[in-house]
Amino acid sequence: MVATTSLPPTDGSNATSVAAAEVVVRRDDGPVAILTITRPAALNALNADVLVGLADHLHACAVAAHVRAVIVTGAGEKAFVAGADIAAMQAMSPVQARAFAQKGCDVAAAIAAMPQPVIAAVNGFALGGGCELALACDMILASRKAKLGLPEVTLGVIPGFGGTQRLLRMIGVHAARRWVLSGDVFSADEALRFGVVQEVFEPEDLLPKAIELGKRIASRGPLAVAAAKRVIAQGADQSLADAVDTEGRAFADCFGTADQKEGMAAFLAKRPAVYTGS
Repeated sequence: MVATTSLPPTDGSNATSVAAAEVVVRRDDGPVAILTITRPAALNALNADVLVGLADHLHACAVAAHVRAVIVTGAGEKAFVAGADIAAMQAMSPVQARAFAQKGCDVAAAIAAMPQPVIAAVNGFALGGGCELALACDMILASRKAKLGLPEVTLGVIPGFGGTQRLLRMIGVHAARRWVLSGDVFSADEALRFGVVQEVFEPEDLLPKAIELGKRIASRGPLAVAAAKRVIAQGADQSLADAVDTEGRAFADCFGTADQKEGMAAFLAKRPAVYTGS
């Protein structure tokens, strides 16, 4: 991977480089933003331009009032993100490798900070950094043809974008060791059994199902969805007592919103709620 391009500023300027704009493409389907990594000749491998493009689009989606769910996927049928440019990484010094890892971690942190849920639609290979990108998302849907894994130990390194830590929090220490220490690649069905993937679909159904889920989430109260995402993330690193307190405070805060008034009024009136995010 090329590690010389900095992530863009998040001051609202949203100045995407030409190369970054070409390798990550956004289209909106109503309230759902779909970000497609588009390097099919390289199996959508992560490089600096992809990280810049993702960071730019994530920031733009985060501040877009009409976007209530985000999908990340890969172009073509072969790969979500097959991994990294190993030829470029081979010559990195420890300092360069640390800087590059930080760029990947920054993108993962941007996904976590998004008020909207981010869905990974894994349509093919999701290996190494690609698997780590999927793990950073709020949920993972996969094509039956997908392959997932963290094979870094087969190259004499370890995951560097937070993969070891997110995986152990997702499936537990022992199962995470099985993935990381073996470097094995797993089928979508195997990943489903481990709990890494939440649902598996036929290839042609994956993106429509992801969009369907995104739109279903988009129909819910956006402030409540953002709060629920936040307390789940916070609670994962808290004691049960503290996590329950965090939830209770967020629950109470919802009662200061117009969305709560609208949601409960709509329920009592037996009509669909119209949320404004206020």
